[in-house]
Amino acid sequence: MKKLNYPYTQEAIRDLQVGDVVMISGKLFTARDAVHKYLYDGGRSPVELKNQILYHCGPVILQDARGLYSVNGAGPTTSTRQEPYQSAIMEKHGILGVIGKGGMGPKTLEGCKKFTCVYLHAIGGAAQVLSAKIEKIVGVYLKDFGPSEAMWELEVRDFPVIVTIDASGSSLHEDVKKHSESRLKELLNIR
Repeated sequence: MKKLNYPYTQEAIRDLQVGDVVMISGKLFTARDAVHKYLYDGGRSPVELKNQILYHCGPVILQDARGLYSVNGAGPTTSTRQEPYQSAIMEKHGILGVIGKGGMGPKTLEGCKKFTCVYLHAIGGAAQVLSAKIEKIVGVYLKDFGPSEAMWELEVRDFPVIVTIDASGSSLHEDVKKHSESRLKELLNIR
């Protein structure tokens, strides 16, 4: 198990390898479909994203009578919807990590290698467990996109993820796909 503590650095990102279990402590910024499209289309980020981590997440946020926010659930969303945008956002904004579920495609894989970034898999279906790792909401931006699509700045402690695409271009998703295709061919030839 490895620790990744804020402020995040390229050196720390290069040290992460496919299969590493990582506990993140520090900042995360949620960014789903609307934020990705907005940034890709040239929208101005409300925060400095260089050396930050984006979390493909639409958190369930509650607001009390005093206007204070709390997180009720914060599980990952399916990352492949961000595939058309992710590599360009890595390049333009200098992000070092992306958290989501389900993996990403060849453009993101190439972007991770070219721009020193990692894709980190969070466990789907564990929204309440993951929300317990959020210590506080630091801010909310792009609120016009709605609560689940807004960009939330979160402070986390020991947020658990697994490296499935590393900055050297290794991909657990590609490895599993190749192995599955090979095994399927073997099984089809047996019959």
